[in-house]
Amino acid sequence: MNHTAESSPATALSPEEYLLQTHRESQSAREAFVQESSSLLLKASQLMADCLKQGGKILICGNGGSAADAQHFAAELVGRMILERKKPLPAIALTTDSSNLTALANDYSFDQVFSKQVEALARSGDLLIAISTSGNSPNVVAAAQSARELGCRIISLTGGAGGKLLSLSDVNLNVREGKNSSRIQETHIFVIHSLVDLLDRYFLPVA
Repeated sequence: MNHTAESSPATALSPEEYLLQTHRESQSAREAFVQESSSLLLKASQLMADCLKQGGKILICGNGGSAADAQHFAAELVGRMILERKKPLPAIALTTDSSNLTALANDYSFDQVFSKQVEALARSGDLLIAISTSGNSPNVVAAAQSARELGCRIISLTGGAGGKLLSLSDVNLNVREGKNSSRIQETHIFVIHSLVDLLDRYFLPVA
């Protein structure tokens, strides 16, 4: 799903009613995700732990709000979320280096801004976390394809039907019920926080 503008803001709802409606949509999308995919979320957190225990690193990518989520995710791993760790965890958001991003987009194409970084930084045994609300963002899909060729594992955070990332991923965490990118991303934040919290508490103990 892309952030496309609605044709008209006209609605019969009051501002308060509209706010409650969007809250219910967000809550419903998250509840459906937990009911359908809690076991997959646990599997994804275990996959992260396996990568880190074996000396691997985690690369994360996405566009727009998902780029912000990628940076948020990396910060929770390199710093801390709730529990203090003995040492930082190796995670890199591929969305933060403006010189890399603009050079790759200018010299190659925007579709390759993440895949080129994966090819430069990833090694077999590393893990790519690919975030796309549609599952079809060309540059995120290309990154997953490059990661697969290098022998990396892949976790994707998607919405709708999962898109092309569904078949490229070892674990696909899909927010099926999200009505638009905003609702999907609200559940993605819950997913990110849960992955890190579970990692610290159960799969890669800090003590």
